[in-house]
Amino acid sequence: MKELVQKLRKYEIRIRKAINTQMQGDFHSVFKGSGLEFDDVRSYQYGDDVRSIDWNVSAKGHGTFVKTYREEKEQSVFLMLDVSASQTIGTGKQQKLEVGKEICGVLALAAARQQSQIGIICISDQKEKYIRPAKGIEQAYTIIKALHELKPKSVKTSLSAGIKLTLDIVKRRSIILLISDFIDVSYEKELAMLAKRHDLIVLQLVDMRERSIPGMGIVPVVDKETGKTVWLNTSGAAFQQQYFSQYKQNQDKIIRICQKYQANYLAIQTNEDYVPQLVNLFRIRNRTTKKSA
Repeated sequence: MKELVQKLRKYEIRIRKAINTQMQGDFHSVFKGSGLEFDDVRSYQYGDDVRSIDWNVSAKGHGTFVKTYREEKEQSVFLMLDVSASQTIGTGKQQKLEVGKEICGVLALAAARQQSQIGIICISDQKEKYIRPAKGIEQAYTIIKALHELKPKSVKTSLSAGIKLTLDIVKRRSIILLISDFIDVSYEKELAMLAKRHDLIVLQLVDMRERSIPGMGIVPVVDKETGKTVWLNTSGAAFQQQYFSQYKQNQDKIIRICQKYQANYLAIQTNEDYVPQLVNLFRIRNRTTKKSA
């Protein structure tokens, strides 16, 4: 546990140094809202930005209306981590789940230094762990310790159930970092709902073997979530085409939802150093915050 905390501290220091060098100290932006949140609508007035027009309300035929906003108060930050069995795959030393846990630990330490409230929700097809948001370094250590000791009760995945659970728990608009490999189906509606209600950041954990499967002939493959073994012809062109087509479609679907609802998206390569990947995320957040401020 002590070695883990020291490792995460080193990562956090690397991130802070990179952010401070590249963004002149705007590291806090990842833990702050976009600056404004929806308040009400009013009649369009000459000079209003056409981008603020609420087309759904205006379409009712009672005139043209624009959205009004008010400044956001400090928001809580929720880490939402998928801990299902599909996350226990990895190339090299680390599994996707371990990378996800480390990222949560780094962000918890960073949030503590920024005096931001941070909590965590771990999901499979049920609630595995929930820690209410709080400030301070003790909260960061509580989250890191809980993740280190966590042994999920279920191996199955249900992102839709996990997101519904989060929506029930988190009523007030918050910053939510959803960390998962998104190997699941029928969660698009819930993901869109999460993005509409909250300031969403999606981190998709990607292992290189999911993008490049070597042709090894007919081999047994074990589904970690069901325990079933199936035999697949990994050298077959049909298998390769179908597998990668489905993988690409799933990723494109996530990106489209994020773009539609202005959520941040970043694919984290588990076999690479995730620190520069997180710095890239903060850079995106920094630009978005400045534009909307």
